[in-house]
Amino acid sequence: MPENYFGERIAKSYQAKWPELFEPAVVDPVVSFLADLAGGGAALELGIGTGRIAIPLSQRGVRVHGIDLSPDMVAQLQAKPGTDDIGVTIGDFATTRVAGTFRLAYLVRNTIMNLTTQDGQVACFQNVAEHLEPGGCFVVEVGVPGLRRLPPGETVRAFTVTPTHLGFDEYDVASQGLISHHYWAVDGQLETLSAPFRYVWPSELDLMARLAGMSLRERWSDWTRALFTSDSTTHVSVWEKAA
Repeated sequence: MPENYFGERIAKSYQAKWPELFEPAVVDPVVSFLADLAGGGAALELGIGTGRIAIPLSQRGVRVHGIDLSPDMVAQLQAKPGTDDIGVTIGDFATTRVAGTFRLAYLVRNTIMNLTTQDGQVACFQNVAEHLEPGGCFVVEVGVPGLRRLPPGETVRAFTVTPTHLGFDEYDVASQGLISHHYWAVDGQLETLSAPFRYVWPSELDLMARLAGMSLRERWSDWTRALFTSDSTTHVSVWEKAA
């Protein structure tokens, strides 16, 4: 079982720490993209967290079930209004099974990298494929590894620099890993969080999908379907299970 880095302290302050993620301009394109793919079918969110995407997606008429490792994040979700119809299972989304099948499964905001081994990421794709109905889709939003932006000989790159939040990724290229370090100034106090990730290339994800019986359907730079290019820093990829 992976280690849970999203305990009570982070869960209770998640929206306050990342307020930009909850802006309608950020959330609405995600929800529209996913609702279009789900059609009239059900959706499975891996790493459902506090419901940032699941709640508005449910409000669009999509039946949503989530898997999450953190009981504290789920408690924040379930305390919000309008969540009675959202089912949640506590567990590792790489291996946890839930009842039924789904038209759509999705992972947003780099959450695939929370699985810190290749075996774990492969298992996630296999688990998703077992949950999807024939012709169903798996959507992943994740960053393109930023190794080109590392100066020669350096291993650390800043990804957030604001008056209240500093964020640095520390790369270990030999192990295809990184540690994200966060520093927040909150009421005159310093709060920190460091969590490990495994960065993964688009082509590697395509192979994981193929091993699980899925094939690439589309890939974009973002949720508005901007063209994916060699300069893209993120991608939204959709794999389809064979019908």
